[in-house]
Amino acid sequence: MTPPDGHAVTVRQLDQLGELRGIDELFVSVWGPGIPTIGVELLRALSHEGGYVAGAFREETLVGASVGFLGQHHGRLSLHSHATGVSPQARGLNVGRALKLHQRDWAATRGVELITWTFDPLVRRNAWFNIGRLGALPVDYLVDFYGPMSDAINAGDASDRLLMAWEVSPSALVSPAVGNDRRLIPTPEDIEVLRVSDPIAARTWRLRLREELCEPVTQRRVTGFTREGEYVVVSDRPGPGAQAAL
Repeated sequence: MTPPDGHAVTVRQLDQLGELRGIDELFVSVWGPGIPTIGVELLRALSHEGGYVAGAFREETLVGASVGFLGQHHGRLSLHSHATGVSPQARGLNVGRALKLHQRDWAATRGVELITWTFDPLVRRNAWFNIGRLGALPVDYLVDFYGPMSDAINAGDASDRLLMAWEVSPSALVSPAVGNDRRLIPTPEDIEVLRVSDPIAARTWRLRLREELCEPVTQRRVTGFTREGEYVVVSDRPGPGAQAAL
């Protein structure tokens, strides 16, 4: 995949010790020194025993990485993408998309039907990427999923997460909802800046989104995310031919 500046991004699986150390170092550059590292030993075990450990490179520089493992989601074989990070210097260069497409190819060759991952629903750019660009769907709202976190991005906030599900087969599409019961749930422009500049406002956003989004994810359907930063929620049943509940 070639970003706008013309330098191609290549993604490949990693298993050498030096490369695995690079993943830990990259993740620290993304989340700050407070993040618990995965550790070279676990990365080595995951890669050796068939887990997903991959890096994205621009020329010879590691600019992104992703780590995952096989799981079961409602009885379906899945790849759970536990951690994915892109170097701050490489944001906006399609590195995240290149990693996700590599995950999908990796899963397809192994008969894995679904890719799952979590993300902070308050982070607008990630919601747009996951829902608006990839077409993944939120299937569960997980309250304070990781407990207290101490890294530079998440410290001081509850670790609420949306669990995403992305069909590996491009033909596994969701039909539009029947009816017009549609509402929009807004998000803050930049929650990471807000946590620093106004922690009380950030906490208010967290509780508000938890209240407004938790029930739609479990009983309704989040069908999209707008460029203006709003979740699109539909409460009607799926139309004929829609995929089964994830």
